[in-house]
Amino acid sequence: MSTRPILSTSPASMAVALVTNYLTPYRIPLYERLAARNDTEVLCFGAGDRYIPEWFRDLDSQIEHAPFPARRLRGPHEALTLGRHYDALIAPFAGGAILPATYASARLHRRPFVLWASVWVQPRSLTHALTLPLIRRIYRDADAVIAYGEHVRRFVSSVRGTAEGVFVAPQSVETSFARTVSEAEIGAFRARHQLPPGPCVLFVGRLAPEKGVAVLLDAWRRVEAGGATLVLVGGGDLAPLVGGIAGARLLGPLARSELPVAYALADLTVVPSIPTARFREPWALVCNEAMHQACPMVATSAVGAVAGGLVRDDETGLVVPPSDPAALAAAIDRLLRDSSLRARLGTAGRVAVSGFTYDAMADAFDAALAWAAAAAAAHRA
Repeated sequence: MSTRPILSTSPASMAVALVTNYLTPYRIPLYERLAARNDTEVLCFGAGDRYIPEWFRDLDSQIEHAPFPARRLRGPHEALTLGRHYDALIAPFAGGAILPATYASARLHRRPFVLWASVWVQPRSLTHALTLPLIRRIYRDADAVIAYGEHVRRFVSSVRGTAEGVFVAPQSVETSFARTVSEAEIGAFRARHQLPPGPCVLFVGRLAPEKGVAVLLDAWRRVEAGGATLVLVGGGDLAPLVGGIAGARLLGPLARSELPVAYALADLTVVPSIPTARFREPWALVCNEAMHQACPMVATSAVGAVAGGLVRDDETGLVVPPSDPAALAAAIDRLLRDSSLRARLGTAGRVAVSGFTYDAMADAFDAALAWAAAAAAAHRA
């Protein structure tokens, strides 16, 4: 257990515990900024999230190489003590008992509590039904809330009964996704992965039911524009389905350093996520990644980046209903056949995503912490 001293409650000097599950690469730049701006330590519980792929679960290595203060959080029992050692606590809507324990510690020790919210539609399951009264109390009683996007802000505000104290931290990806990719790199990527000549339609993500993979493969059978290859990057339970689809190639998981080249190669990227009882795509950073390379998007209305306003139909991408292979196939065909539409949507997407930066994210965290500190002080007065 950390024995760091309690600092003042000025937002610029607060000792902040930020609770999360893993140190995902796309969060590292944010955590670096938060550590530089405040005395922030990232506490990782490493479990309880079935959406993390197995190949990414080496938490010890992630912590060892973190360029900011980070350590393991050993479970809810330790989360209950965090208020003794930090001036403010930030916790996500994830991790089972971790969120309630962190919230309880903040209240027990009268520390500011900030909820980092990603949910924009109430999940439907027995577990969520049983915990709903407690979760709604946390939403309402949090001193401030950081939301993934405008769609989450709207949901949180409806639960809290007010938009006050709710701050949008725009989802961001590493600046490497915006780098210039050369034709030589694209050619080498195509050769390395033995991709045939012709247009490429790209999917990047887990090959899981909620990602709409089965819908995508059904849609691909209906695509009429000939000569294109559906390239799937990622792994998961539905990977065996790809082998029987003509014109589809499964590359498996790729290093993030390869992904900008994949987006530069692709004629379009597809995010076909579908809603389930337990899952609604919180954002889909694939949209940000592709748009930085001016790669046009097709996404369903069940994707957070659509609900949050980044992907707008016929403006910065094409939007189709979820679980509708005919509509998805039609959108893919439309883009494959219309190079001017691809260019227009790709350029507009790159402009739209340019404001989704880590500095803007960190600014939202700073604003939330300042609001939370003032709210907590008012409660103590």
